Amino acid sequence: MKFLDRAKIYIQSGGGGNGCLSFRREKYVEFGGPDGGDGGDGGHVFAEAVDNLNTLIDYRYQQHFKAERGHNGSGRNRTGADGADITIPVPTGTVIYEEDEETVIADLDVSGKRVLLAKGGNGGWGNARFKSSTNQAPRKANPGQLPEERTIWLKLKLIADIGLLGLPNAGKSTFLAAVSAAKPKIADYPFTTLHPQLGVVRVGLGRSFTLADIPGLIEGAHEGAGIGDRFLGHVERCAALLHLVDGTQSDVAGAYTTIRHELEMYSEDLAARPEIVALNKIDAIDDEEMAEKQSALEIVAGKVHLLSGVTGQGVQPLLHQLMDLTAKRRGEEISEAAASELPEEDDGWTP
Repeated sequence: MKFLDRAKIYIQSGGGGNGCLSFRREKYVEFGGPDGGDGGDGGHVFAEAVDNLNTLIDYRYQQHFKAERGHNGSGRNRTGADGADITIPVPTGTVIYEEDEETVIADLDVSGKRVLLAKGGNGGWGNARFKSSTNQAPRKANPGQLPEERTIWLKLKLIADIGLLGLPNAGKSTFLAAVSAAKPKIADYPFTTLHPQLGVVRVGLGRSFTLADIPGLIEGAHEGAGIGDRFLGHVERCAALLHLVDGTQSDVAGAYTTIRHELEMYSEDLAARPEIVALNKIDAIDDEEMAEKQSALEIVAGKVHLLSGVTGQGVQPLLHQLMDLTAKRRGEEISEAAASELPEEDDGWTP
């Protein structure tokens, strides 16, 4: 399935049904009078986050969504049926924007979260609504309310525990393939990774976290250079960032500062996330060069881990540290949710 993380769609709620203009006329019935029923309400348009989707590719081929119009009222005070609602399923983590792509309508970051996008029109009143002691034969009925039309953008932000960053060819895809069951494309040319990749990393029995690999950033990415800036939103929800630096390049400190600058220009909040820096591809350099580059990188980045995605050297200790960061975040969220559900008193019952 092709990955697509943004889509433009057009939605329209259902218009309200028209009220009915009708009078009761029956044989052998002495008194008639107005008996026009109201029109039904139009259908609403909702969006709902679901777990069984991980791309917006469906909305490249279907872009128009229209709810059912309310049915018209009829004689004998019969109200028209309401129009059927429609629900647009989107992957969990989708953010919905107005047409300007800046105004946020809703952030569907939890499975099952639901938002109303377009409200259906109210049904018009029939003439029975207008009868009174001074107007016993009203010849007036209201039309149904017009529907709402909107153009909106859907943008998917993957929900992952750890975000994987680095320049092109820093070894991110190789690392992801080595620690998870994901099978990203791996090659020796820049921008091999064209779409974000997700992998589940298992560190032990019942202990796992999700790792998101985005296409490599380059200098000037915040101004539109390259393709990596398009996908930075996918790591905005991560608990921490894993920054891989290619140990085979000459200026490792410059490579690190380039990515940090792009992060800060993109989002100060993202740049403030906990970060683990690792010097990758140490299997391709000798010990003396490795120590020299580690020292240069530590001057600008602090503590630096040494690893090789190909040989597995240094990978397991790093995974355990990433797991601890993920567990800490999950533990805080679980403890807060659990605290609100704890009973105030213990009834002392035991099985």
